[in-house]
Amino acid sequence: MSVFFKWYTTSVKRSPRLTNGIMTGSLFGIGDAVAQVFFPENGKKKYDAARTFRAVFYGSIIFAPIGDKWYKFLNGKIVLKPGEHWINNVARVLCDQLIFAPACIPVYYGVMTLFEGKSIASAKEKIQNNFSSTLVTNWYVWPWVQLLNFSVVPVHHRLLTVNFVAIFWNTFLSIKNSKVTDDNKKIPVNYPPIPE
Repeated sequence: MSVFFKWYTTSVKRSPRLTNGIMTGSLFGIGDAVAQVFFPENGKKKYDAARTFRAVFYGSIIFAPIGDKWYKFLNGKIVLKPGEHWINNVARVLCDQLIFAPACIPVYYGVMTLFEGKSIASAKEKIQNNFSSTLVTNWYVWPWVQLLNFSVVPVHHRLLTVNFVAIFWNTFLSIKNSKVTDDNKKIPVNYPPIPE
């Protein structure tokens, strides 16, 4: 593992965008692959390589640059009391969980739905259906991970740390994103009401 971290540290210093893009995209892809193999939707047996590619593309092109800039911003700008390590870290976790998480969840569901070739209306519906439950689940997991991350991990390794933990999180997101709303189970609403 030390060989990997040595390689990663050298690579992230030499070419941070490319390294973070490759790592983040790969780990989003692994999360999707785990979701498809171990938690297939409705007993589906066929592996959807395009779905994994969409996850890799989202992770490397969209999430990696945003996440990298966010962690650098938190480290450099969120300082309530200089020299007060724990107060500053708690403030960073609060910012991360009250600003970044609620902003990233709709971006993920919206972009992934559009990548699937579906409409903006479908993206809005998926966001509405999944936002609250995903955010609550996020709050069970990420504050503790981030408190540790901000406390002991150097800033240039924070995105990598998040990405390794996020293999499980990405699996969860992939499962939730793959759930299809069954239009046949929806109760029709007639307006104006039709008397029986």
